[in-house]
Amino acid sequence: MSTTPILEVRNATRDYGKFRALNNVSVSFQPGELTAIIGPNGAGKSTFFNVISGGVPPSSGQVLFEGSDISHVPQHAFARMGIAKSFQITNVFKHLSAHENVRVALQMQVTRFELFRARASYQALIDEADALLERVGLADVRYKLAADLAHGQQRSLEVAMALACHPKLLLMDEPTAGMSPEETTVMMDLITQLAQERTVILVEHKMKMVMGLCKRLIVLHHGELLAEGSPDDIRNNAEVKRVYLGQH
Repeated sequence: MSTTPILEVRNATRDYGKFRALNNVSVSFQPGELTAIIGPNGAGKSTFFNVISGGVPPSSGQVLFEGSDISHVPQHAFARMGIAKSFQITNVFKHLSAHENVRVALQMQVTRFELFRARASYQALIDEADALLERVGLADVRYKLAADLAHGQQRSLEVAMALACHPKLLLMDEPTAGMSPEETTVMMDLITQLAQERTVILVEHKMKMVMGLCKRLIVLHHGELLAEGSPDDIRNNAEVKRVYLGQH
C-alpha cells in the first residue's frame, strides 16, 4: 500500500466572521481506509466535511489530494479528480426515475452538453447505470421516480450517482441520517462493500454504528481534533468519554 496519504489536511482552520468553526486541524487518510469523523453536535463535523469536499475553502491551512493542494479548487472539479460525495440532505432529481438519475450522472462525466441525446446512442451508459443500480440494491426499482422511493432508497440512489465518476475517494455526510434501523443496516452493508474498492470517509454522529464499521475514528470537539485511533483507542480515551460518551 502507498505511504502517500490519499487525503491530507494540514492545519485547516475555517472562520465564519468571528466564529471559528474549525481550528488548526491536521489529519491524514491512507488509501483504502474506511474512516469515520465523529463528535457531538457543534463539534465541527459539517465544517470539516465542507472543507475536504470543496464546499468551502479553509480560511488558513491546506487540503491535499494525492499530494496536490486542492484547498481552492472549485467544487465542480472534484469529480474529475476522483473525489465523490454524498450529502446529509438527499441530492437527487425527484422528477426523474432512478435509472435516469444515474444516467445523467454518468453523462456528466462524458460531456456537459447534449444531455438528452437519443436514448439508443447511450447504450453503454444505460448498461453502466443498470450496473450501478444493481450495485446499490436498486435494480428492481430502476424505473420508479426518485420522489416515490423510500428515504433509504433515495440515499442509496445518491450513492450510485456518486459512484458514476469512479471515485478513488468517497466522502459521505451522515449517510444514515433519517433512516429506519432496517435501512441503516442496508446502508452499513453497502458502505462496507464500497470501502473494499476505494477510500471512504464518513461524517457521523452515531458512535455505536461507526464503532462496528470503521477501523479508524477521528473525534472532533469544538472544532478541534480531540483524538484519533482504532475503535478500542477511542472507547478507552478519557477525554472522549468525558466530552462525548458521557452525553449518552
